[in-house]
Formats: sequence, C-alpha cells, structure tokens
Amino acid sequence: MKAVKENPNLNHDQLIAETVKFVKHTLEGAESGHDWWHIQRVWNNALQIIKTETAEQLIVELAALLHDIADSKFHNGDEEIGPKIAGDFLYSQQLPQDLILNVQQIIRNMSFKVSLGNKEFHSRELDIVQDADRLDAIGAIGIARAFTYGGFKNRELYNPGILPSLNMSKEEYKNSTAPTINHFYEKLLLLKDKMNTETGKRIAAERHVFMEQYLTQFYKEWNGK
Repeated sequence: MKAVKENPNLNHDQLIAETVKFVKHTLEGAESGHDWWHIQRVWNNALQIIKTETAEQLIVELAALLHDIADSKFHNGDEEIGPKIAGDFLYSQQLPQDLILNVQQIIRNMSFKVSLGNKEFHSRELDIVQDADRLDAIGAIGIARAFTYGGFKNRELYNPGILPSLNMSKEEYKNSTAPTINHFYEKLLLLKDKMNTETGKRIAAERHVFMEQYLTQFYKEWNGK
C-alpha cells in the first residue's frame, strides 16, 4: 500500500484506521442522525460512487469520514469548527498541507445550505462526498433521520396550517423550525436533481420514489383513511 507523502511510516490503511478511531471517539453520544453510523454509511456510499469516477480516493475517504466531525447546527451555527477540528486531526497525522486544505474545503462546501448561497469551491472529490452524504438524507434512512432530528428539536411531525417555505435563503433555512414533513419539500425531495455523479443520480432516483410513496401513505393515515 502506498505510503502517505509526509509521513512515510503511515500508509493508507493505517491512516483510515486512525481516522475511524478518531471519528468514533469524537462522535460518541452524538444525535443518532449524525453519529458514527451516519458517517459509516456516507463512507460506504463514497466508496461505491468512486468506483466509476476519477478522483483522489484518499481525499474522498478522509472527507467522508470527517465531514460531520462537528456539524454547525450542533455548535451554535459555527461553520468553521468542523473544518478546524478535521484540520487539526489531519495535521497531527503529518499529512501534506494541500491535502488537508482540500479536505477542509470539501467539509465547508458540501452541506445543502451552502447551495443556497454563493458556492465558490468545486472539485470532483467534493462532488462524490456530497452525493454520498445526500444519499443518506433520502430514502428509508433519510426519512428515519429526518424524524429523529425533528424529535431531537421537539418539532411537530406535521401541521397542515404551516406550509413548506420554498426558495429559502441560507439564513432562513438555518433558522427554520418548521414541522418535519415540511423538510421533505424544502430539502429531501430536491436532492435527486442536485446529484453530481451518475451513480449518485441512479441511487437517488430509487430512494426518491420511496419518499414519494411514504408521503402518500402518511397523508392517507393523517386523514384517517
């Protein structure tokens, strides 16, 4: 296995193992929609997508593993704490600075709310990790995660009197307290058309259909049918 440039004693597998250990420890006790299992699913998604893409696999894997190391919504909206913690860890592994900066930029730019503002960073690695993360936000797992987070924030399941707010700004999205069902229309159902890779688009299409079927059943039950 090829050694990492600035630390010749550390190979790819060792670095990934150290990163996994760091992430598991850091996210111990995290909200269950953004815990280690979420990270593992995103990592697996990224490994599946990169099979048909041309990109730096080490950057993809590190960004997938570290992308939610300190999600801003659990840290008073601080959007730099995640990149900082990830960067500090990667510097401790004696990795090249350009690799670390690349991973940090992916973490800064992959969330849905960033797409509501001015996105200035682009890379193929970002495309892959972003798709991997978005796949975990849709389908059966995505539905479970949405309601888990809604419960964590004590939000209503659904309120017919509160309509989804479409075309929100980044700040409006960050500050939303709407019922969980609204989140389907404000984000989840939009993700299929925001996928970057062919593999991501293919998987997203199937999961999108499942969400539509779920909503049909939800409204039937809500209305006593």
